[in-house]
Amino acid sequence: MTKEPSQESDLNAYIKFLKERIFFEPQSPIFHYNLGLAYARKRLIDDAISEFKQAIECDPNLAEAYVNLGGLIFQKGDLEGAIQANLKALSLNPNLPMGHSNLACAYLQKGEFHETIASSLRALELNPRLIHAYNNLAVGYLHLEQPEPSIEASRKILELQPQFAPAHFTLAVGYRMMGKTDLARDSLQRAKELGYPVDDETEAQFRDEG
Repeated sequence: MTKEPSQESDLNAYIKFLKERIFFEPQSPIFHYNLGLAYARKRLIDDAISEFKQAIECDPNLAEAYVNLGGLIFQKGDLEGAIQANLKALSLNPNLPMGHSNLACAYLQKGEFHETIASSLRALELNPRLIHAYNNLAVGYLHLEQPEPSIEASRKILELQPQFAPAHFTLAVGYRMMGKTDLARDSLQRAKELGYPVDDETEAQFRDEG
């Protein structure tokens, strides 16, 4: 399946091209799908959602459209809608890593941590470099008070992307839960240096322990 251009300067011309093609081929799922991708890149969320829905109307078996639709619906705060869209995608193609990762995000927001972990692990089986899947995994384990696998997931993120601030924060929390206060403080400091928002109360909790 084709993708939209990577350069922002090309997007407007590409969108114009796709809209012209859709005028002549309104039932083309690929043109609607690619227009949805282009709108998503421009952060035109409602327009992107509309195009992915039209792509699905043209081809109800277009699993990737359900994944993208679910991700955008999640951004608008509709957790159940996001879950249903991604479950539909995975019923069509169970080997879509982003479908599983999107589910993990929604389950995490719902507080369903066992489901978060299961979906994250499946996403990582399919794509071992999905940083956000590792992050959801780390946070899910923390909520279940399992710091050791959380630390392992956070460390994996930092192998892939050392500047990923949320991983330093989850690492700090994991170390704190294990009583490793010096490591916890070092990780918290690194998270702050990278721009992670740490409030005064949280910082005081780390400072006062040990």
